[in-house]
Amino acid sequence: MLEMFKYLVGSAGASGYGSKSTAEEVSESCMNSITAIVTGATSGIGEETARVLAKRGVRIIIPARNLKAAEEAKARIVSESNCFDRSRITVMALDLSSVKSVVNFVSNFESLNLPLNLLINNAGRFCYEHALSEDGIEMTFATNYLGHFLLTKLLLNRMIETAKSTGVQGRIVNVTSNIHSWFSGDIFEYLGQISQKNRVYDSTRAYAFSKLANVLHTVQLAHKLQEMKANVTVNCVHPGVVKTNLNREREGFVTDLIFYMASKSRLLKIIPEGAATSCYVATNRNVENVNGKYFADCNDQGSCECKTKSAHLAEGLWSASETIVSTLTGKPQP
Repeated sequence: MLEMFKYLVGSAGASGYGSKSTAEEVSESCMNSITAIVTGATSGIGEETARVLAKRGVRIIIPARNLKAAEEAKARIVSESNCFDRSRITVMALDLSSVKSVVNFVSNFESLNLPLNLLINNAGRFCYEHALSEDGIEMTFATNYLGHFLLTKLLLNRMIETAKSTGVQGRIVNVTSNIHSWFSGDIFEYLGQISQKNRVYDSTRAYAFSKLANVLHTVQLAHKLQEMKANVTVNCVHPGVVKTNLNREREGFVTDLIFYMASKSRLLKIIPEGAATSCYVATNRNVENVNGKYFADCNDQGSCECKTKSAHLAEGLWSASETIVSTLTGKPQP
């Protein structure tokens, strides 16, 4: 009850920020030497994250499946962030549900010969009906987790090299959701079943599974970065409940009424509040050298490993993910 009260009133936690803090309030300034990739930046939390980072001087890469929507988002970001140099915001093609598209995006990004300091894996999808990607992978899992897993893996060397050459710590932010705790059952059994055609499909369970996978990804990647002694960290964030395009497939009177009532009770965050935790973890000095943690309302909620019930799950999912992408790309992943 006390925690709910603190959330509703926006009480500050140990970081000095709380549930009602905005992305502009929590982010550091003067970041002109920083380059960031922000997935899902064509609207909602991702766009706000990109806008605030651009306002702080960060060079922004917007990967998008819909290039028209990305160019429109770029125009808004330039207008609203006082970023007068349009060349510091680059739109590039990326469909996270497609392994081929992820590989092509990374190749195209590397051809730009840019550094990479921040990777914010923000894009998300909630499929109400069972659908498969072009690779035959259940669409929610393919977009929310597997695409980001491969994207991060392929960009990791560039981030490590950037951190080494500049002395600026690289940061990876995985956007998850507290809904990850709703998933129950054997994750490997579920992983083997979810992409089967004509199966009974529970959209909420599929979404929860993808978000649990984001947390497990953070756990294992944090371990690997520590073993490599890389000057790069990874943490995951729960942005809170925000009405964004994630809910676009179920827009209508009932959905709008639910979100309206939630917003009036302050259970629902506005977009600048929803983007705050991502911006805090990506930029704030308080998060320097912090690795493998779970953040909500701009405050450290403890180790991601504690959120996943069993440490071996993270290693197992990583191995399974490598097998999947190796099969789909036709070559083993480094």
